[in-house]
Amino acid sequence: MLNASLIIVLITVMINMMGVGLSWPILPALIKELSGGTVSETAAIYGVMAVAYSLMQFVFAPLLGGLSDRYGRKPVMLIALTALGLDNILLAFAPSVEWVIFGRMLGGALASSMSIANAYVADVTTKENRAAGFGLIGAAFGIGFIIGPIAGGLLGEMDLRLPFYCAAGLSLLNVIFGIFMLRETHPKEKRSKKSLALSNPLSSISWLTKNNILLMLGLALFFATTMERGMESIWVLFTQEQYGWGMKEAGYSLALVGICFVFVQGFLVARVVKRFGEMKVMVFGMTSSAFLYSILSFNTIGAVGFWGIVPHIIGWGCATPALQAMASHQIDESEQGYLQGALTGVTGLSAIIGPAMATALFAYFTSNAAPVYFPGSFFLLGSFFFLLAAGFGSRAKIKTSK
Repeated sequence: MLNASLIIVLITVMINMMGVGLSWPILPALIKELSGGTVSETAAIYGVMAVAYSLMQFVFAPLLGGLSDRYGRKPVMLIALTALGLDNILLAFAPSVEWVIFGRMLGGALASSMSIANAYVADVTTKENRAAGFGLIGAAFGIGFIIGPIAGGLLGEMDLRLPFYCAAGLSLLNVIFGIFMLRETHPKEKRSKKSLALSNPLSSISWLTKNNILLMLGLALFFATTMERGMESIWVLFTQEQYGWGMKEAGYSLALVGICFVFVQGFLVARVVKRFGEMKVMVFGMTSSAFLYSILSFNTIGAVGFWGIVPHIIGWGCATPALQAMASHQIDESEQGYLQGALTGVTGLSAIIGPAMATALFAYFTSNAAPVYFPGSFFLLGSFFFLLAAGFGSRAKIKTSK
């Protein structure tokens, strides 16, 4: 299944995620330094930043997907990589919280490279190999996420701004790499002539409602990703508050997530999908995540939190490419970019709601106003949402690989 085009895209994704991972453990500390607030107040500001980023991604990701269908993958990918570099430069020099939020909004608007990478996969894989192809994208994501957070946590303890300088440099390297190594995989004769009005995020998502199968899969993706994005937004803050971790420990935990992604999506997902089929894998993944979230909601032992994330990543890491492959089987080749843009629009909407819910619950239940101290309140809610995702996904009665 591996070919030169796919390998280059995987390298691009890996470098991209190294840059993203560098800044992840540091952002809460940067916000706390700039605002001078408490943990609860920092969580509230972090929530505003996460929602602003996700709102811009929600608006612009479907447009980038549509543009890649009309004008090709490579130019749109290069725009996304350049925007990520500018985002990190703004964060490196940000004099205030407002500048941080502005930088994240820029990144959300133009740095949506994953939808383009997924469209690349759809271009260069067969239907039989597509779930494995999406899994390899996740593995490349994971490799970048092994290196990035560890380096970010260590560099951040030396200088809070240093990880952002390094991330900006990696983004520049990735742009240069892309200019010379990425090739166009979406030839002119296959490019879509559909109106870019479909790239309106609401139109893009409503496009999924015309197909009941895509609607069920879209709802499953929405509920699951809402919880996943919520967890990502509070993980560093939650582990600092619940387990007393610093930036270094948070970086190690995020690196473990990357290691799990490499194993699951680079090795495991293709095998389990082949053996059990996309539907069973997707439902199992969602329910295993529900189980893990229920444990995290009450756990106060750092080692359990550190290693307990593994079953969630196994489940989530298998479920996502299986669901994406199920959706991609329902449309023809000329619309894969629109589909990936629409799915990214769904995850973008989830990424608005999830961080807003997670940070609001975390901020409230760690404040003096709460009737009970409960930092893990969001995870209890997340357990229920993952079960909803499994329910909606199981209603997508389609012919898959098994």
